[in-house]
Amino acid sequence: MSNLTEVNFDGIVGPSHNYAGLSLGNIASANHKGSASHPRAAALQGLAKMRGNLERFGHQGFLLPLPRPNSALLEELGTGSDLPRPLLAAAWSASSMWTANAATVSPAPDTSDGRCHFTPANLVTMLHRGQEWRDTQAQLKLAFADTDHFAVHDAVPPTFGDEGAANHMRLCESHASEGVEVFVYGKTGGAFPARQHEQASRAVARLHGLAPDKCVFIEQNPDAIAAGAFHNDVVAVANESVIFAHEHAFADRQGAYNAMRAAFPALQVVEVPDSAVSLAEAIRTYLFNAQLVTRASGGMALIVPEECRKSASVWAYCEAMLATNGPIREVIPVDVKQSMANGGGPACLRLRVVCDPSAVDPRFLLTEAKADAIEACIAAHWPEQIDPADLGSDTLAKTIIAARQSLLETLDLQALG
Repeated sequence: MSNLTEVNFDGIVGPSHNYAGLSLGNIASANHKGSASHPRAAALQGLAKMRGNLERFGHQGFLLPLPRPNSALLEELGTGSDLPRPLLAAAWSASSMWTANAATVSPAPDTSDGRCHFTPANLVTMLHRGQEWRDTQAQLKLAFADTDHFAVHDAVPPTFGDEGAANHMRLCESHASEGVEVFVYGKTGGAFPARQHEQASRAVARLHGLAPDKCVFIEQNPDAIAAGAFHNDVVAVANESVIFAHEHAFADRQGAYNAMRAAFPALQVVEVPDSAVSLAEAIRTYLFNAQLVTRASGGMALIVPEECRKSASVWAYCEAMLATNGPIREVIPVDVKQSMANGGGPACLRLRVVCDPSAVDPRFLLTEAKADAIEACIAAHWPEQIDPADLGSDTLAKTIIAARQSLLETLDLQALG
């Protein structure tokens, strides 16, 4: 276990990135429905974030865009002139960029067989996401093919909605030590669906061979879901012994912290009161949809969207937090505006995997040279702009397919074609 470290695998934003407004309960997605998107800028912004993390932490992975438009889905829906636009748009969605929803990951120190386990999220609540898991699983099986170190499962049966790591946190003394896994589920969200089912979370824990006394199951606050926190990672994030959360993140606030402390006594809670940052402002700026990471120099850094710096209340809270010299010692804003406009911040864009990097297929690990090659491919082939009305165009479809194929060739990953 001595070679285990946390590697973030970010989704490369696909060439079909668009604002069709398909995600009920996602306020940003709804607010930008019908706007023109900029796939090239989106992908370059995501790559810049990856470069920054590679420089800071020495390791960074990535997952590739899925095949779009999804001709198999269109065939299943029955193509024709009367196909509703939202169904057409679903087949063009680039939502796999948000790899926090790709899978739930349990590191080797937590599992009964000493392997790192992945369960792809079924994402059944939304059509545009529910089409993803088998293609995602194919990438996971390729990237983590070493069965001595990794196990990749099928998705949980679709009766139970599973949204992956966006509703999962891990508490530990260090990434390489045994941890406690926290699963957050929803029951109701007013007008919006509660996407994570409790039984899906419990099934994942069983599939991964987790000890029952090392699992905590917590209900998300229905008011948070109703306000637009469609995943727990919009209102809470954890790293090692620290949880950073909004006051209204959990249905039973004190009960949630008590349950976590009972399983992990070393828990440190950094809670943001609603009086300092309202729930609405936390969701608008995605303060909690951040990467909370351990610095080599000690303490933790919070990688937040640039929108946080532009919010008076959020930035005032961040500055006050840093002044306390608590566990979070640095706040780093990054520009992911194109992703934010569709409802995904820095945390949405990454899947956290505690592993020995030497056991991972190196084609999925970023280097500076590889980042340069990806950047050149994006600059040459990604569309500059897409209007939702363009979806369905044969010309645009050919451009998107060719762009992805060029990326596969650049990375020697034609097997995913």
